[in-house]
Amino acid sequence: MSLSAFDDLLAQTKALADATRLRLVALLAGHELSVGEAVAVLGMGQSRVSRHLKILVDAGILWCTRSGAWALYRVPDPVPPIVVPVLAALTQDPQIQADRDRATAVLVERRRSSVRFFDALAGEWKALSQEVLGDVDLDALVMEHLDGVQTVVDLGCGPGFLVERLAASGRAVVGVDHSPRMLEAAARRTQGLAGVSLRLGDLEHLPVRDGEADAAVLSLVLHHLPRPQAVLLEAARAVSAGGRLIIADYASHGEERLRRRHGDHWLGFSPDVLEAWVVEAGFHVVLTRTYPLPSRLGLILLVAQRPQGADSVSPKEES
Repeated sequence: MSLSAFDDLLAQTKALADATRLRLVALLAGHELSVGEAVAVLGMGQSRVSRHLKILVDAGILWCTRSGAWALYRVPDPVPPIVVPVLAALTQDPQIQADRDRATAVLVERRRSSVRFFDALAGEWKALSQEVLGDVDLDALVMEHLDGVQTVVDLGCGPGFLVERLAASGRAVVGVDHSPRMLEAAARRTQGLAGVSLRLGDLEHLPVRDGEADAAVLSLVLHHLPRPQAVLLEAARAVSAGGRLIIADYASHGEERLRRRHGDHWLGFSPDVLEAWVVEAGFHVVLTRTYPLPSRLGLILLVAQRPQGADSVSPKEES
């Protein structure tokens, strides 16, 4: 064993030799949580939990994904070899089961809070978006890449502005959103337009059949979502072989105010990260462009395609 491998093993062994850190590892093998959410689950002080998380991250047992002041923690995939027998040994432990049950409740409340937030903003969503976009016609940019597409699924359709324009152009459109108030606004906007189907649902578990659409659109949506990669896998399932994926989202930035005012989960993305996630979901990237916005943020437009003859994609099962 090399000195480096010995040192790594020693650091990981020491990191696991603590009851609180074992609870965190077992918890974060099945859930991705913020510090505050881990605190709520374990019922401990934030400084104590943060210290234990840092030890586990430094030892390579946890991954930390940061976006501005926000951080999410989870056990890496694949699971580090030293962690595999630990998880197996802890699976039936009553305290670990109780932690996981509390984590599930925390995540349910996270989703409910998100629904309440977007329900409250349904009537002013266009104005909020224009604070960032200015006079940039994002829907027009997206539609430039939908030539020849007959059926589009708009994921996170909000109050239906893009759905309205797509339907008015003669396309069949499926609009999906988790906010009932957003869908009510979309229904009013698209009343009388043929070919519109509005569906209430979670973007990680789409109410869409395999291959139902020729294209999927995620327009200023991914940065609101805790697990963008899971949503991209669902988008791949919903798109037919040879179909398209269009993503419009903000480039990485440091505007924490958007998290508070707009409900942003991520402070944008780098093009490289988006491309890697899209490829991982089974698409081929056709183009990636970045446009400057009047708000001094950058807008990434990414167009990708599922290979012809591609099999249906199913989301990875959670451990």
